[in-house]
Amino acid sequence: MFPTTINHHATLFGGTALAWMDEVSFITATRFCRKRLVTVSTERINFQHPIPSGSIVELDGRVTRVGRTSLTVSVTIFLEDMYREGREEVINGQFNFVAVDDDGRPVPLFD
Repeated sequence: MFPTTINHHATLFGGTALAWMDEVSFITATRFCRKRLVTVSTERINFQHPIPSGSIVELDGRVTRVGRTSLTVSVTIFLEDMYREGREEVINGQFNFVAVDDDGRPVPLFD
């Protein structure tokens, strides 16, 4: 992490973490169905542990639910100390997407 992502507590700013998670969830969802998608909601965002400045973070996105026009992606942020082995889960959440056509109307995920 870099100084521009840090808050006044010298930890990762929560809004930055959410933005990263939204990007990862969008990429994960798009790679899964190759459709135009919009984020419709987020849920259960859990901040389990602060991420101190100077840490390494890894984001992992996985499709966890598939409907006819929508899907859910779970995103986890893992924390690694820069000079030690191992990692721990520190933030997780779910992001819901709907596939849309050019007019913004829902369309099936798969033809």
